Amino acid sequence: MTSSGMNMMGRIIFYEDRNFQGRSYECMNDCPDMSSYLSRCHSCRVERGCFMVYDRTNFMGNQYFMRRGEYADYMSMMGMSDMHQVVSHGPHVQRVLQDEDL
Repeated sequence: MTSSGMNMMGRIIFYEDRNFQGRSYECMNDCPDMSSYLSRCHSCRVERGCFMVYDRTNFMGNQYFMRRGEYADYMSMMGMSDMHQVVSHGPHVQRVLQDEDL
């Protein structure tokens, strides 16, 4: 892949704790199960592209559209009051293709 193609790839970084603290996991493509990388997730940073984040494995459950930006406490921002389900399973990511990807 060319360097310009690498720049077009999406990039999202998940953090175990709020305010981008704790262990992190960087994702650039679909990831149906992140539980082996992080035990919980409370914040994330989308550096490039857009992603659909799910609260259950294999792209199931509630979905949340994440665009470029910082989400220091994205669970409360998304209105997730019952955090046990998300914390125990972690987020699961699917990259959203945009016009420039085609």
